[in-house]
Amino acid sequence: MAAVAGAIAEFVGKELLAFSPEVIIENGGDIFLKSLKRRTVGIFAGSSPLTGKIGLEIEADETPIGICTSSGTVGHSLSFGKADAAITLAKSATFADAAATAIGNIVKEPGDIDKAIEYAKSIRDLKGLVVIIGDKIGMWGNVKICSL
Repeated sequence: MAAVAGAIAEFVGKELLAFSPEVIIENGGDIFLKSLKRRTVGIFAGSSPLTGKIGLEIEADETPIGICTSSGTVGHSLSFGKADAAITLAKSATFADAAATAIGNIVKEPGDIDKAIEYAKSIRDLKGLVVIIGDKIGMWGNVKICSL
């Protein structure tokens, strides 16, 4: 169940590629993206002061890609963590969604960001991670942050 929203975004997105060379499907913070140009994905991290100030730059040649977010402070989904946002990038949105959930569950306080990054490094096929809790942020992998 940790990957349902990402799976729906991915499967709908892949079906729509038969009709359009560019597709963006967003399903509650879980995204399937196929683009012919650079895109910026804004980051919403609840009451974190970073909300609306930063985004992810995604190059066309990095797509299709799954960009998924898990949060212990935003939304109705069950989380065992307190991360305002645990964002993962992977070739599959289904995979990214499950990874975001697992990583988000690790973060209960700012000091857990390093543990989350170490765990992310152990997940084969994960391309990158952004973790936000309050005013603290941690990043790993192929992640390009930009100002909004």
